[in-house]
Amino acid sequence: MPTYLYEILDKGGKPTGETFEIVQSMKDDALTAQPQTGKPCRRAIVAPSIAGKWSDLKGKGALSNKNLERMGFTKYEKKGNGYMERTAGKQGPKTLHAD
Repeated sequence: MPTYLYEILDKGGKPTGETFEIVQSMKDDALTAQPQTGKPCRRAIVAPSIAGKWSDLKGKGALSNKNLERMGFTKYEKKGNGYMERTAGKQGPKTLHAD
């Protein structure tokens, strides 16, 4: 069952900034009041978090030093003023200087 995000509404029907999450069946109607307090609410529209091949959730792993090296890439990271150090890969110099 999916987790839905709800916004708490003020007396005029505008969002107050308070939110809560609840697990509901897709068949259930959207809530109109927060279950614990009875405050009016509405279901918020949010982007789903799906970890697929091209999602941000998987992107960090795809750019890991180990994965980049396995695929034959070289990666440099800034380590101090004016130089970069190789952190992945075997090609190229160990450090690059800005001289």
